Amino acid sequence: MAAPNKPADIDLRAQTLVEALPYLRSFHGRTVVIKYGGAAMVDDALKHQFAEDVVLLKYVGINPVVVHGGGPKISGMMERLGLEPRFVDGVRFTDAATMEVVEMVLGGVVNKEIVNRINRHGGNAVGLTGKDGNLIRARPLSGREGKPLMGQVGEVASIDPRILKHLDTARFIPVIAPIGVDEQGNSFNINADLVAGAVAHALNAEKLIVLTDVPGILDGDKTLCSSLSRVQVDAMIADGTLKGGMLPKVQACFDALNGGVSKAHIIDGRTPHALLLELFTDTGVGTEIVGT
Repeated sequence: MAAPNKPADIDLRAQTLVEALPYLRSFHGRTVVIKYGGAAMVDDALKHQFAEDVVLLKYVGINPVVVHGGGPKISGMMERLGLEPRFVDGVRFTDAATMEVVEMVLGGVVNKEIVNRINRHGGNAVGLTGKDGNLIRARPLSGREGKPLMGQVGEVASIDPRILKHLDTARFIPVIAPIGVDEQGNSFNINADLVAGAVAHALNAEKLIVLTDVPGILDGDKTLCSSLSRVQVDAMIADGTLKGGMLPKVQACFDALNGGVSKAHIIDGRTPHALLLELFTDTGVGTEIVGT
């Protein structure tokens, strides 16, 4: 027989629910776009907790839209097929053979694993790529004078959110692989952070939440910044405090804010139930970026 709960434990649980109430009220009926990646896609416990969090959001009346990455699995499959992964300034060079692997792994294996896990936890998820409903229109990521730089690496030209709105109306949870298509039907591999920002912009979402493998944005003294304005983030980019892999995440946040998103969040996906803690507690678990 389980030991009875102590009064202090009961009070703490009740306080947690009370703390969540204003956030539940504020976000009800609103859309939250989530960029899913990093350790949260690798660690088994975190994978299941993420699925639980997404399902809970849907049940309490929030509309989650998931955009996922999957770089390590792409590299692993390429090596199994005798292809050598190649990166230029941290970006995967994507020739035709690599693009086939990207579509197979992201659009097939990874996407369907996430969909299946959400559904097993009681949700109704649907997997998409940018080809479905012309969701993600892409163009080549170009260098100087418009010359292609990275093969079939692309950037978002536009988002057509109609299919996402139809899925929301039908109470489904969209799970999006970041593969775009141009007007000629060519496929493009796009950074998942940037796709998430563009989707949040197009949907006029309430929030964009980017899961990472760091606590959030750190200042020059390696201290977590819990809240930053866009002006402050620009200054941190200019002085070199923010660089490397954090730049596309910040760019995604800026894109979302440009589309009317009230706040964008970069949070530590290694924290159990990070989504719920960021959305429904006063302290959160990462960095929020606001437009002013």
